[in-house]
Amino acid sequence: MWVQCPGDGPGQAELILSVAGAKKKAACPGLGLFYTILSAFLFSVASLLLKKIEDVHSVEVSAFRCVFQMAFVLPGLIYYKTGFLGPKGKRIFLFFRGFLGSTAMVLLYYALQVMPLADATVITFTCPVFTSLLAWIFLKEKYSLWDVLFTLFAVTGVILIARPPFLFGSRVTGIEGSYSDHLKGTIAAIASTLSAASTIVILRKVGKSVHYFLSIWYYAVIGLIGCVIALFVLNEWRLPHCGRDRVFLILIGFLGLGGQIFLTKALQIEKAGPVSIMRTMDVVFAFILQVLFLNHIPTWWTVGGALCVVASSSGTALRKWRHSVKKAKEREI
Repeated sequence: MWVQCPGDGPGQAELILSVAGAKKKAACPGLGLFYTILSAFLFSVASLLLKKIEDVHSVEVSAFRCVFQMAFVLPGLIYYKTGFLGPKGKRIFLFFRGFLGSTAMVLLYYALQVMPLADATVITFTCPVFTSLLAWIFLKEKYSLWDVLFTLFAVTGVILIARPPFLFGSRVTGIEGSYSDHLKGTIAAIASTLSAASTIVILRKVGKSVHYFLSIWYYAVIGLIGCVIALFVLNEWRLPHCGRDRVFLILIGFLGLGGQIFLTKALQIEKAGPVSIMRTMDVVFAFILQVLFLNHIPTWWTVGGALCVVASSSGTALRKWRHSVKKAKEREI
């Protein structure tokens, strides 16, 4: 899982779906699902490398990510002649998309640095559930009893991962560092997920009137400005160590870009429902990489929380898929 801001991961899948047009039929059966699994693997390796970076603040890593994103998006803006500001009536929405998206990125980077990889990954997969809730509140979209059930499942999963002392006692095992850091990481991951969900709701409000590249451009520019200001305020700016840390930062950028490309390709040639469900491979890869490279065995509480969240996000994706298929058939009639 490339860190799950609305630039990637579950949020990224919904972002692409909100602006994508008609999908092409896959030339090779299962190719779209293979692209999805490959995307999940690249995102997960990028998150692992983030855990391996030492003595670099999460805000600084976010700034590097924004620079890399800008370098990727700029040629696209020039090629498609979108401009750099967007339509006048949409700029306020683009600003909040950029602000909330970059906030989600920084918060998730922090969560990944202070809590187990699998725990942070699982929490990010509550994004589709919270997106449905926020869309119901702000966009008046339908919110059924099934959605309520999926939300309860997601909240239960987060509680099993956070394991608050008033429910689980003062001795909490299977965490990295102190429980205080674990709790801060959990709060940061939840706040990141809510920010990502808010971004997706904004993008649904904007619709297809704004090019996808312009949306990412706002996210990168506002994120970079915010990160630079925060680094000077926190006095945390420092050059990464020569060698491994710099290589990891570059690899994170390329792996995240590769993950985005393969996820986009998957959504172009495969139906959204199967892709959304297959995206849960992020969680599987996070558990495997955590055990193999971080020597951290997940607790049964984490596994239980992961099952709750995966069931919740998969259920939400299936319901959306069935609803969209039903609408498409009604149009044909």
